[in-house]
Amino acid sequence: MPHKITLIPGDGIGPEVADATVEILDATGVHIEWERMPAGMSAIEAGLDALPEETVDSIRANGIALKGPTTTPIGEGHTSANVLMRRTLDLYASIRPCRTLPGVPSRYEDVDLVVFRENTEGLYAGMENPIAKGVVVSIKVVTEEASRRIAKAAFDYAIRHNRKRVTAVHKANIMKLGDGSFLRAVREVADTYPSITYDEAIIDACCMSLVQNPSQYDILLMENLYGDIVSDLCAGLVGGLGVVPGANIGFDAAIFEAVHGTAPDIAGKGLANPIALLKSSVLMLSHMGELSAAEKLEAAVNKVLAEGKVRTGDLGGTATTREMTDAIIAEVQA
Repeated sequence: MPHKITLIPGDGIGPEVADATVEILDATGVHIEWERMPAGMSAIEAGLDALPEETVDSIRANGIALKGPTTTPIGEGHTSANVLMRRTLDLYASIRPCRTLPGVPSRYEDVDLVVFRENTEGLYAGMENPIAKGVVVSIKVVTEEASRRIAKAAFDYAIRHNRKRVTAVHKANIMKLGDGSFLRAVREVADTYPSITYDEAIIDACCMSLVQNPSQYDILLMENLYGDIVSDLCAGLVGGLGVVPGANIGFDAAIFEAVHGTAPDIAGKGLANPIALLKSSVLMLSHMGELSAAEKLEAAVNKVLAEGKVRTGDLGGTATTREMTDAIIAEVQA
C-alpha cells in the first residue's frame, strides 16, 4: 500500500524545492501517492483563502503533509497559513532539531539541540484588540492542558532518542502568572520522568548562553513566541534556516515543513537549496515508520554536504537546484 501524503508546494521557491524533494524521495523506493494542495499567497492570488478548506480536509484525511515555505502579507489582514494549520489541526508541538552538518559553514562545532515549541497559544493565539486610539492589547493565552502536553512531548522525545536533559525556557520572573503557570505544569510532568535531568532558564539569559556555548543545552522547551525566536537562533548556529528541518505534530495529523522563507529574489531561477525540505522529509519518513529510507536519505544528504563539491549559493557554492538534486539521488541509489 502506498503512503498518501498531502503536498503543499507553497510560494516563491517552494514549488522548486518541493519538486526536487519529491524526486529524491521517489529514489528512496518508498511508494508515496502525493495529493497537491494550495496554501499561502499562491492560494490567495487564486481567489482562495490562505488555508483553503480543501487543503485542511486533505491533511485530515491523509494524516501527513509535506509543506514548502508560504508567504503571509505583512500587516494586510491575512492570517498566516502556518498559524491557521497549527490551530485548525491542533498541531500543538513544533519540533526543530538543529545539528551541525558536515561541510556546512558554521562558527560552532558539535551543536545538537532540539527545540520544542508550544504551537497553539501564547501570544500567537491571535487575540488582539484596539481599546483606544493608538492603543492595542494583545492577549497571551497559557493553559495548563497545552503546557502539559508540550512538556510530555518533549520528555517522551528525550526517552525515545536517548536525550539526557530538558530545559524549560521562560520569563516567569516578569510574567509571573502566565509563564508561572507554564512552569508549574512542566514541573509536574518532569517529576514523572526521573531519568531525565530537568532545569529552567530565563529566555534572555538563555539566548546569550546559546550564542556563547550552545553545547550546554540538549532539549529546549518553551512557549510559542519564545520558541519561534529561539528556534531561528538555533538554526543560525548550524548554518541557517536553509539546512534545518521542522515538524508540527498533533494527535491526528503531522506537517513537515521547510522553515525558511520563500526567497522571491531567486524564485524560478533554479538556484534554490532543497536541503531543509529534505531534512524535514527525513523526520517525516521516521514518523511514517520508514526508518531505513530515512537513514538512507539522511546519509545521502550528509555525504553530499560533506564532500562539498555540490553546493547551492546559500552554502557558498554555485550549484543549481538540479545539480543538488542529481547529486543526492546518486548517493541515495549508490
